[in-house]
Amino acid sequence: MRISKRIGSATEQQVEYLVRVLSAVTFLIFFQAYMIAPLIPRLASVFHVSAQTVAIAIPVYMIPYGAATLFYGVLSDRVGRRPIILGSLALFALLTDLTAVSHSVDGLIFWRLLTGIGASGVVPIGLALVGDLFPYEKRGRPLAWLFGAMAGGMAFGSSFGVLLEPIIGWRGLFLGVGMLGLACLALLMRRTELFVGRPSVARTRASDVFRTYRRLLAGWRGARTYIYVFGNAIFHSGVYTWLGLYFVRRYQLGDIGIGLALLGYGVPGFILGPVIGRAADRWGRRWLIPAGLGIAAIAGVAAIPLYRSEKSSNIKAQQPAVAGILL
Repeated sequence: MRISKRIGSATEQQVEYLVRVLSAVTFLIFFQAYMIAPLIPRLASVFHVSAQTVAIAIPVYMIPYGAATLFYGVLSDRVGRRPIILGSLALFALLTDLTAVSHSVDGLIFWRLLTGIGASGVVPIGLALVGDLFPYEKRGRPLAWLFGAMAGGMAFGSSFGVLLEPIIGWRGLFLGVGMLGLACLALLMRRTELFVGRPSVARTRASDVFRTYRRLLAGWRGARTYIYVFGNAIFHSGVYTWLGLYFVRRYQLGDIGIGLALLGYGVPGFILGPVIGRAADRWGRRWLIPAGLGIAAIAGVAAIPLYRSEKSSNIKAQQPAVAGILL
């Protein structure tokens, strides 16, 4: 029988268990974050408001999510990874279920705001926990699991969400995700000893935190990394937020068509995540991030002629009608 390797105070198998459960949680969080975007036309009809009004539910979740992450990181250094991850996951599950009781677009936006604040401690602190558990040269694979789960959550959330809505309703979607979140919480609660590491005993002042971020951004490497992440966030948020509505208005696609189109966009990242992680461990990270952004930019530019062609065909179709009016 092979003796298990030990990473800190936990065995290799235990750490793998933790990575897999955290990946499942990451999938759920990004699933619910992106499942609402393709539902904008449907929710606008349900609440009798404009699509632009419903779309506020996207940034009202994402912006607090990103801002609260900064504070969760500092707090986890003070109190440890375990209470932040478990507490944030509990809030995510509870607030996602409460979103299902919304009876107006204002209620939906309110619960999305609270969910963004509550859920933002799981994934970033989970990434920090991976850094605690694995040496730098071996982090690519476990990080790839988490980032692959992010891509999968975005892909399946934006596609299966809109496919399942006619079957279980939008309220059923939120209830289902919340219940699965509670199930993942139960899995983690059964094995809390896997959260290795101790909180820092040093007390950190707010001024020290901002000074650290300023020092990080002052260097080219740190600033470049944040620019990459910021650009990637803008790209994905723009794609997933408005692409479903674009498909409805331009191509008259239904729920199934929107779901399949978005599924084709996101599945490659979900499947290739572990492969890319191993490539990072083998050949380094220097070129992978800019290469990924470059490929995304090329793909976006390549889609512009399709839009112009479709737009010009609409204009040509309208010309006879305009000529008839003038005559």
